[in-house]
Amino acid sequence: MAKGAVSKTVSERAARSMLNGAACGCTPGARRTAGKTRAGVGPGAHAVRVDAAIKAANLKHLKRIEGQVRGIAAMVEEDRYCADIIQQAAAVQESLRSVAKNLLRNHLTHCAAAPMHEDGATRDDMIEELLELVGKVAR
Repeated sequence: MAKGAVSKTVSERAARSMLNGAACGCTPGARRTAGKTRAGVGPGAHAVRVDAAIKAANLKHLKRIEGQVRGIAAMVEEDRYCADIIQQAAAVQESLRSVAKNLLRNHLTHCAAAPMHEDGATRDDMIEELLELVGKVAR
């Protein structure tokens, strides 16, 4: 399938999700669209629930990642050995993957559970959303 066709399919699915009330079981909350706030679920909405331990772990990882990225920038500025910089970049990618897995765990536990037990378009949209997310995390 051509790249344009893939992105068209993804954008069509996203549009369908928004029209169907989205697949995500996240609570209706503030969603920002072009500077406006509106109620809704799915992309841009708030999670149904956020596990405090997962949130704390993610914030800790993100602060560490922030420091690592600043360190990589300093290495580039100092013309450090390319292999060393690449190794640090790989470490940052692995840390980000860890954050993404934690977020996926929270999404599956709290946001996706209810829609997966429904019938019809809501469940189908959630399945598509989860497949896309797993694909992105697995890259």
